Amino acid sequence: MRIFTKGTLAKFWNIYPDAYPSLKTWFDVVEETDFKTPNEVIKLFKGADTVGNGRIVFNICRNKYRMIAKFEYDRGFVFIRFIGTHKEYDKIEDIKNI
Repeated sequence: MRIFTKGTLAKFWNIYPDAYPSLKTWFDVVEETDFKTPNEVIKLFKGADTVGNGRIVFNICRNKYRMIAKFEYDRGFVFIRFIGTHKEYDKIEDIKNI
């Protein structure tokens, strides 16, 4: 799948270097996989959850950080919509439209 954008992840792991291994692995796996449904994503990333409107929440670094990605399966696109600390994630009010 095509991920928009790796730069967003790189900015985050430059601030939080402990997130690098998890984010790099996530990026490599998603880039090489052609997901067709949310269930396929959840099956591969066991700690992930769907939150509606094409968005999936991923736990990064054993849930120290959270990432929300929007999947457009028909186009093969993934958009990073949010990445931050768990505390920042908890402040999101409209997660389905982020």
